Amino acid sequence: MIPVNELVRGFRLYQDEYEEKALSVLRSGWYVLGKEMNAFEEEFAAALGEGAYCAGVDNGLDAITLGLMASGIGEGDEVIVQANGYIATMLGIMQCGATPVFVEPDEYYQLDAKRLEEAITDKTKAVLVTHLYGQATRMEGIIRICTQRGLELFEDCAQSHFAPYRGVNTGLFGKAAFFSFYPTKNLGAFGDAGAVVSKDQEVIDKVKILRNYGSDRRYHNIAVGFNMRLDELQAGLLRVRLSHMDELIANRRHIAGRYLDEMHNPKVTLPLIADGCEHTWYQFIVRVDDQEKFREYLKEKGVATDISWRTPPYLQPCMSDKFGYREGDFPVTEELCAHIVTLPMMEYMEEDEITRVIEAVNAYR
Repeated sequence: MIPVNELVRGFRLYQDEYEEKALSVLRSGWYVLGKEMNAFEEEFAAALGEGAYCAGVDNGLDAITLGLMASGIGEGDEVIVQANGYIATMLGIMQCGATPVFVEPDEYYQLDAKRLEEAITDKTKAVLVTHLYGQATRMEGIIRICTQRGLELFEDCAQSHFAPYRGVNTGLFGKAAFFSFYPTKNLGAFGDAGAVVSKDQEVIDKVKILRNYGSDRRYHNIAVGFNMRLDELQAGLLRVRLSHMDELIANRRHIAGRYLDEMHNPKVTLPLIADGCEHTWYQFIVRVDDQEKFREYLKEKGVATDISWRTPPYLQPCMSDKFGYREGDFPVTEELCAHIVTLPMMEYMEEDEITRVIEAVNAYR
């Protein structure tokens, strides 16, 4: 069976480097808030672009929570998000005491700027864009509306590491950006990890205080903080992976390039790439009429598939019960959830595996 993603392949590509780094950290005797975390923060910020600052945290959800808190988002505020995003984005907003407000996606699965104005109320404080599947959102319209209406702009970059829009990496467009380094991500750790990125040094300084019990120095707590720190082992392993990101993204682009060039089945709708975007292919998403039939067919052909999420976040009980959302509120999102399928996409695939996926998709009837 060709897997959707087999994480051990990424490990094996640079196994000696990972093992050397892990042993180095273990032998150092320093495991929290040390030189590996500091070095990763500097290297990741520099790799994203000039003027960026970074604070490493323990996971992507906490990155959202801490970044929003540090930016002044709180009780009574509304934050606009796209309806087809992942639940973690909404949970981060809710944990700040704010309320998520939903907007439908466009044809590229990203937040649709044409629908943004209709969601703005007198309580709207910010827009939180989620760049899905490895492609950046088209930002001009969103930036213009935020500027005109005096709204803060944030980015959820959990799926868009080093995915540029018109030459600028995601994470550098707004007040702050939030990254997950969950193991499946293009820049993935070997456990949970995350980061907040901003061009505003003050925001990053506040995140660093909040992540460490609200402490600005040892045993001196100036805020009601949390224990949400990026540990040394994960930071060290992320540094190894970061040094190979160009190659890892190139691998994904090669796989996606073959899929796009060689898949020719009118029953399977391939993803679109927006003008100005350089896709990094965190996932390769297709659309079909009969989701379950297609998945079962590919399984019989030895090709594993997945569904990003079958139920939109606003229909999850924790949100529908609280905010009163119901099925049919966002038909574009619900149509996507019923018809999208994730094909194999990972750090490395043999050419014959790519060919087998293509042939199986093309033979589907």
